[in-house]
Amino acid sequence: MPHPISQTIYQALADIELVDPHTHINPHAPASKSLADLLGYHYYTELAHSAGMPKDQIEDDSIGPDELVARLVNGLWPIENTVQYRWFIEICRKLFDVDCRTIDSENLETITAAAADKFASPNWSDTVLARSNVRAVFLTNDFDDDLQGFDTAKYIPCLRTDDLVFHLAKPETRQRLTDCSGIELTGSLDSLRSALKQRFEHFTASGAKACAISLPPTFEPQQVSDGRAETAWESVLRQGILADDSHHIALSRFVFWTLAELCDEFGLPFDLMIGVNRGVYESGVFQGQDLYDSRVSLIQYKALFNAFPKVTFPVSVLASVTNQELVSYAWIFPNVVTNGHWWYSNTPSFIARDAMARLEAIPQTKQIGYYSDAYKLEFVWPKFDMYRQVLSNLLAEHFVGFLGWSEEQAIALGHRVLRGNVEDIFNIESTHDGELDPRPTDDELTAVGRPDVVIGDRNDPPDAASVASELDAEPLDVGDLTGSEDETSTNIRPLGGDSQFVADDSDLRLKNDPRTGEPTLPVDEDETDKPS
Repeated sequence: MPHPISQTIYQALADIELVDPHTHINPHAPASKSLADLLGYHYYTELAHSAGMPKDQIEDDSIGPDELVARLVNGLWPIENTVQYRWFIEICRKLFDVDCRTIDSENLETITAAAADKFASPNWSDTVLARSNVRAVFLTNDFDDDLQGFDTAKYIPCLRTDDLVFHLAKPETRQRLTDCSGIELTGSLDSLRSALKQRFEHFTASGAKACAISLPPTFEPQQVSDGRAETAWESVLRQGILADDSHHIALSRFVFWTLAELCDEFGLPFDLMIGVNRGVYESGVFQGQDLYDSRVSLIQYKALFNAFPKVTFPVSVLASVTNQELVSYAWIFPNVVTNGHWWYSNTPSFIARDAMARLEAIPQTKQIGYYSDAYKLEFVWPKFDMYRQVLSNLLAEHFVGFLGWSEEQAIALGHRVLRGNVEDIFNIESTHDGELDPRPTDDELTAVGRPDVVIGDRNDPPDAASVASELDAEPLDVGDLTGSEDETSTNIRPLGGDSQFVADDSDLRLKNDPRTGEPTLPVDEDETDKPS
């Protein structure tokens, strides 16, 4: 049974407007246009295939969207027990307004009609964001993305660098880099460095907040000398993918290290997603072929973490089994941050264990609680909600129930890992989520030319004229306090159960204090000398 106050904490966490720090959203088509966009998500196709649906019934080019949905629905009953299935049911309830517990041939028509109506509505993407209480999402942008045609404050660019590190031996990758950077790649390392730097200039000018890469378990970042890197670069330019493996490894390490140097120069966090082996299940469906490898160790990254103390490394590990090592590195290294619950660790049981290990061992400012990894906006809400439910239980049971924290303390910790750290680590402007503005910094006070606190003599009050000069040009809107019948702008809450607040004709009419100019309720002069 959940702790009695977990629902209170959950609701407070659900009220937090989110910034999702890692997705694969296409900003030009962020939301779904059909159920096929949702059920075609690799979780459903790979699970259906795993449960017995042949691959050619899922990926045949002749299969239309409606037929794919019908086939998948008929093949999904074995996965009704999974959290991935629950994500889809929650989408139906939260976003399509269809109350269901399963999707099958009997209710498919109802769900399809409701979904189609939502998909056709104006600004469906903005509706999904609003209903999901999401302010912005990070993207996964190819290095040659022009970053045009979308709101970069809502869809935040992130420079994904896998191709640059691991596929420069392919002529098409080098041509893409030349085309987008405008720099011809010669045998000189300077040309490669200049092209990479130009990409950072392009991305940061467009509001990018991070650089990111997915790394295999065999990769070990090391600094490579210019001489060795130049030999590898010349070999790759001459022989392409046929170059010796040693040259591929040296070039990958050189490019990766250069990216870390550029993150240092441009002040970008470097997201590392560590441990994925590609193509393990060769006959799997699209994106259903990759698995983790427990042989990975973060000791492979010690040189990187030591060499760049000013670069923040948000680290995701693919397996829960690696989480304890990640916790220990974030415990010791100031620049290592735990980041979300990735892929095969993204189920409630693993999240509960991994999140608890982080919460009780790592400074609260060094934890990015969650990201959705979503390909369509509709999945952001159910994935985050899964995490919120787990987190609210951990906060209630351990921090309130066991440690004796107040609810407010527990909620503040939840806010920190869900939203506050995302803003701080990725340098995103805060909207304060309805909270009071923080104390102004010294730089902010200097900019406005006034001190934070002024100590004066209360026995020598200022005159009204001097106070008036300090008043803001725009008055504070407190609604209509003059007794007008138009109450639409009134924002004052009534007291004592009254149904409304109406100023009467005399006693409650506000008047300006002659000394300060402040609006006050008048006081009968005869009452001022009476004992209280």
